[in-house]
Amino acid sequence: MKISLWGVRGSIPYSGPETNHYGGNTSCVTVYQDGCLLVLDGGSGLQRLVLPTNLKSNRIDILLTHLHLDHIQGLGFFKPLYNPEMEVHIWGPASSGNSLMFRLRRYLSPPLFPVNIRELPCRLTLHEIENSEFQIGPFRIESEYIIHPGPTVGFRLKEKDKVFTYIPDHEPALGRNGMIQDTKWISGIDLAMQADLLLHDGQYSSEEYLKSTGWGHSSIFNALQFASKAEVKRLLLSHHDPLHTDKTLDQLFSEFKANHHYPFPYELAVEGMEIDL
Repeated sequence: MKISLWGVRGSIPYSGPETNHYGGNTSCVTVYQDGCLLVLDGGSGLQRLVLPTNLKSNRIDILLTHLHLDHIQGLGFFKPLYNPEMEVHIWGPASSGNSLMFRLRRYLSPPLFPVNIRELPCRLTLHEIENSEFQIGPFRIESEYIIHPGPTVGFRLKEKDKVFTYIPDHEPALGRNGMIQDTKWISGIDLAMQADLLLHDGQYSSEEYLKSTGWGHSSIFNALQFASKAEVKRLLLSHHDPLHTDKTLDQLFSEFKANHHYPFPYELAVEGMEIDL
């Protein structure tokens, strides 16, 4: 599977010369295999997405981890939604309150957006997911609710013997004494277990996390703890804080790596990165 990162920033886009390297667009990742395209989240990075030229059909699937604005703000600018020949499926977490359509319509309607979701000319289908398993093309997908404000899921994508886990917004260390030691009680651990690649929230330094506990995000240290307990083979730290410039991210990461060693490679996610599993 080919994994492409179109947006790795968190909370709000932040573009400028000070974020040129790691990128300023919010969460959006694509996974492609055998003519099938999955879009993971619809942040501002979605506007940069270039469709593969050899798609097998006119179908595109968008998998939303949750409906915070930084993960859906690119939807209204996604061209396939305006193409009547395209079949677009949007998968998002079910809520005990309102339907997925109702919640998406809050954004895709005036005054927040000039076009109503019901006016989109594509063939649109919405799917509400929970702790679910489903198949899209060659991908076997598991979704699971995780710790983050509002209904939020992470995704585990398996194609043949390769596994990619996508958990960009997550706070697994929200226990009374930090991360629970017994792995069966750790949020999202089953999604990440022995994944070939895990993309995980790493928004804060350890000092910043002390001031932001309960906001739904991880420190770099907690993300590494989580990845270690899940026995992953490679980790990408994502959802970079909008106030962290390239220089700040380099400094935080170099200081962390100098003092923490793990048996698997880990690095900061970079907008434009492509990975073949």
